[in-house]
Formats: sequence, structure tokens, C-alpha cells
Amino acid sequence: MKKAFTMLELVFVIVVVGILSYFAASSFQRNPLREAADQLVSHIRYTQHLAMQDDRFNDPSIPDSQYWYRTRWQIVFSTNDATANRQPSYSIFRNLDYDTAVDRSELAKNPLSPEKYLTGGIPGYTNLDITNDSLFAGTKELNLGTKYGITGLAWTNNCSSGSKIGFDYLGRPLQGPIRSYDSSYPSGKIISTDCNITLSYNQQNIVITIKPETGYTYISSQND
Repeated sequence: MKKAFTMLELVFVIVVVGILSYFAASSFQRNPLREAADQLVSHIRYTQHLAMQDDRFNDPSIPDSQYWYRTRWQIVFSTNDATANRQPSYSIFRNLDYDTAVDRSELAKNPLSPEKYLTGGIPGYTNLDITNDSLFAGTKELNLGTKYGITGLAWTNNCSSGSKIGFDYLGRPLQGPIRSYDSSYPSGKIISTDCNITLSYNQQNIVITIKPETGYTYISSQND
């Protein structure tokens, strides 16, 4: 004779299934801070890749080719009127004319959407201003404030001056501003200690570390 489950057994199974479902659902909950950090790590590595693949020696597109070393690929962080209420964002570019402005011709293209540029907002250009939604030609994900709610972005451990970091053809991280270099490797410009970038969200912090020499980038710590 086949025995049926008792009410107690059914209740026990339901409770166990409920607990397992809760933990399964929790593991898939969106973590904006981690998402922003993962994206930033990926884009720092992409900047390094561009620098290692980019041969700028005697490039006719450079106004003064003897200053090729001023055009290395770099990532710059900013908070300005074009980044929606001065929220933290970043851009990937190479400075072809050595000035302080970044224009469309100097920006990296988004490899996933070639019609878009890898910037979260740049002042002075209508279609690169994220506050003008319909015309924005940048990549909204690079505006860490509007996309992920990131409220703070800070450099530590003598990472870089001017919130910029670039890479040479070997992938070594360099301190900015690269546009003002007076030689290919000015004294002290190759980063010699760990470079840390801290993102903040909802009283939580996550630290991204860029290693000297190799430029290896990874998430080194997170406090909840």
C-alpha cells in the first residue's frame, strides 16, 4: 500500500524550497557597485590593449610626429556639466593635438556599437553631452553616476595627476597628463606602485588596482 506524505513533511519541504529559492534569488540580485567596477576594469584593460596595438611612430595624422609619445591612449575621469549634474564618468581617448580638450576624432569607438564613442559626456559638443538624450553619441554606461548610481570616484596611492592614466606600447601604466610630456619617458612617469581607484555607492566602497609594469587591473577589495 502506497503511503502519502504527512502534513508535517509537506510543510518541511515547502520551507526548504522557500529557503533555497531565497538564496538563489539573492545571488542574482543586481549589485550596481560591482557592475560598475567590472565595467571599469574591462575598459581600463581595453585602453591598455589599444595602446599596445597602436603604432604612432611617424604617423602623418599627428601634427608634429616627433611628439608621438603625447598621443598615447589613456582613460580620463571627469565630473562636468556634460555628465549630467556633474556625476562621475570617464572617456577613452588619445590626445592628437596636445590640448586640454577632447573631441570626437580623439575618442575611441565603442567596439559593441561602432556608431558610439567611449565617453560618458564631454562639454562643448552637443552630441557628446549626455544631458541631451536624443543626440548623445557617447556610451551612457561610461557615466557611472547615471547608469549605476556611483556617487564617488577617487584616486589613491599616487595613481596619476589630473585623473588620467595612459599606457605605453608594452602596456605599462603611465601618469598623466601625457599631452605635456617633454620626452617619451619623462622621469617618474612610469607608475612604480599599485594604483588604486575607489568607487563609492550607498556607503559602500570597492577598490580597483592597477599594477605597475604589467598594468594588470583587477578588483582588489570591497566593503559592504
